[in-house]
Amino acid sequence: MLTKTQAIVLHSLKYGETRIIVDMFTRSHGRLSFIVNIPKSTKSKIKKQLFQPLTMLEIETDVRPKVQLQKLKDIRLAYPFASIPFEPQKLSISLFVSEFLYHALRSEQQNVPLFDYVVNSIQWLDSQEDRFANFHLVFLMRLSRFLGFYPNLEDYAPGDYFDLRESVFCVVPPMHRDFLQPEDAEKVQLMMRMDYPTMHLFRMSHQERNRLLEVALTYYRLHLTDFPELKSVAVLQELYQ
Repeated sequence: MLTKTQAIVLHSLKYGETRIIVDMFTRSHGRLSFIVNIPKSTKSKIKKQLFQPLTMLEIETDVRPKVQLQKLKDIRLAYPFASIPFEPQKLSISLFVSEFLYHALRSEQQNVPLFDYVVNSIQWLDSQEDRFANFHLVFLMRLSRFLGFYPNLEDYAPGDYFDLRESVFCVVPPMHRDFLQPEDAEKVQLMMRMDYPTMHLFRMSHQERNRLLEVALTYYRLHLTDFPELKSVAVLQELYQ
């Protein structure tokens, strides 16, 4: 049965001369992969530009559970970006977010709240003129709520450590090395309490921002199987030198 749904492009890979493999996160079925023919005609409705990272689409597809690569029946742009592709800082952030989601949502099933969170976050970034330097940090930390390992902030007290494995704040350091010292633990709990409109109130140096990014990625590697080193991190860190 044909299904119409919203989708976010996570990654695309050239496959032969006229085809690409596209990984998307869909609202109706979660993570899906598609084989897409890209006609050479300029009049074609399907264009390669539609499959850039984080592009939001409306698609029609006949999802077949036992088929590895689905086929698109129809496609159109759902949300034209106003600024992300044209501003170097936003573009760097978006490329990081798309690479991160490509690995973090590798086996994600239908999760409408998660899908809506990602869409609303991307649209917020696209609409902002400034005050978005902490976007990727808040995005990562709040995303953990939808993936099942968001820490209990009510347990925090000044001077606590943060156990990265158990996702809890603790008075004494755990008996392993995967924990944060009180200084880093305090910054993490502050960032987790912030949202996009208020995150600019949390002032950080470039060094502190890169340190929190390192912490966030370490946290995800401990909770997601085979989560790799991300190529886009180096670009993002250079952005905040």
